[in-house]
Formats: sequence, structure tokens, C-alpha cells
Amino acid sequence: MPLPIPLEMLGWLPCKGVNVPVLTVIEASTNSSTVGVLQGSLQAAVLGLVQGITEFLPISSTAHLIIFRDVFGWQQQKYFVDAIQFGSVIAVVWYFWSDLQQIFSGAWQAFQQKDWTREEWKIFVGIAVGTLPALIIGFLLKDFIPESPLVIAIVSIVMALLLGLAEKIGTRKRGFESLEIKDGVLVGLGQTLALIPGVSRSGSTLTAALFLGLQRTTAARFSFLLGIPTLTIATLYQSTKAIGNIESLIPLLIGIISTFIFSYLSIAWLLRYLQRQSTWIFVWYRLAFGAVILGAITAGWKPVGG
Repeated sequence: MPLPIPLEMLGWLPCKGVNVPVLTVIEASTNSSTVGVLQGSLQAAVLGLVQGITEFLPISSTAHLIIFRDVFGWQQQKYFVDAIQFGSVIAVVWYFWSDLQQIFSGAWQAFQQKDWTREEWKIFVGIAVGTLPALIIGFLLKDFIPESPLVIAIVSIVMALLLGLAEKIGTRKRGFESLEIKDGVLVGLGQTLALIPGVSRSGSTLTAALFLGLQRTTAARFSFLLGIPTLTIATLYQSTKAIGNIESLIPLLIGIISTFIFSYLSIAWLLRYLQRQSTWIFVWYRLAFGAVILGAITAGWKPVGG
């Protein structure tokens, strides 16, 4: 005698002569989705830690994220990895909020009074002009920039040597009050090198600033301030693509929070460190980082991005 209602309504699904519970299929699918979100969230938290620590240290966050991804075989979308930088943007703006207020307020007063020699005006214009090269060149070459671990290794070693040279010959006599518009232009040109993975935005600007004779802490602070517009614009651009190309916002939010926490700690630590120490620790680290990657490639490592 046939049932008065379909089997599907009782939670059963006919499949090749066998009744399979629909609820079991749905539960398995839900569990799989939950595991995927949890795994993605854990990876996002770890990548946020890596991004946060390395973004503002002169060792290249992009290089470390790429190598980390290839070593562990994590295949996050590039847009996702770029979008978690939003945590770094929040951290650097938060940390330098009072500095930014002073610069904007002073620059506005200088504009009203036509006082082009005022310190805040020169810093403001220097940052604005120094930001343009990285934005323009980055936009034009964004699809042609290599992300090969071999390139990262070579560039890391080259930038280590340049930072060491800047540390060696830089006079380190100029303070924040001595900054000129030309400093923004020259440091901004150095920032364009950071478009190549392995260079480091912080590393290239810090190196350029040391070559210009700035004190270490002044060089670092100016490097951070100069990088804010470029980092913000690039991150907002990538974030719009990430939101439209990811399945769950939870891993993205976790990645951003993790990035914010470790970015803020990294900024605070570096500024305190450079008050007492030189940048040689980063020189030796970058040399070792590049050498290890070259050694791994020579030994037969075949990275995902290679």
C-alpha cells in the first residue's frame, strides 16, 4: 500500500534503490562547511599574525606571506591576503593619529597664511608628492609584478645589502624638524621599489631615509607616515575585490583583527628598538631569509608560486 505522502517529506531520498536520509546528507554538508570555515579562520589568524609582524618591520610582509603560503600549501585568494592589510591600515593610523592631526592642522594653517616654510606644510606636501610614484607605477604594473620565491630571495639579499650600506654611511644627524619636500619625493621613489615582493615598503623607505641622513627613529616615523596613503588606497582597492570573491566574511574579519593587533605591536616595538639599536639585525635576517630560500630551491623545493 503506497504511503499517503512522499518519502522526501519523511526525510528519505531514494538513491539507486536505497533510501538515504536527506537529513544525513544535509548534516554532512553542514559539518563540512563548518570545518571549512574553522580551518579558513585559523589560517586567516596565522596569516594576520605574519602580516602584522612583517608589514612595518623592514623585512617584507608580501614576501613572508607568499613563502608561508607556499610552504604550507595554503591557497587563499590573493585578494584575501591583500585585504587583511586593512588591519595594518587601522593600526598605523591609530598609532599616529595625533601626528596626523598635527600635520593636517598645521598644513591647513600654513596654506591659509601662505607660510610655505612651516614644518607641517613641508611634511604634508612631501608625503603627498612622495605617494604619487608608487600609486602610478603600481597601477600601471600591477599585473606584471612577479611573485616568484626566487625573485623574493634575490631581492631580499640585495635590499639587505642596501640597508647595511645606508646604516654604514648615513650620518643620522637630521631630526623630524629638518624634513623637506625633497625628502618626501626621494623616499617616495624608494617606496616604488616595494611593488616587487621581497623589497618591503618599510625597508625601502627606511633605507632611503637613512641614506638622506635622517636619524633612525625619524626615518622610521617618516617611513610609516609616508606609507599610510599608499597602503590605505591599495588595501581599499583589494578589499573590494576580496569581499566579492570570498565565500565567508568570518575568516576575513579574523584576519583583519589579527593583523591589527600584531601591526600595532610591531610599530610600537620598532620605534622603541631604533631609539637604542641599529638596523643590523634586519640586515642579517634578510640575508639569512634570502639564503634559506635559495638553498631550498637549489635542493629541489618546488613552491606553489615558483
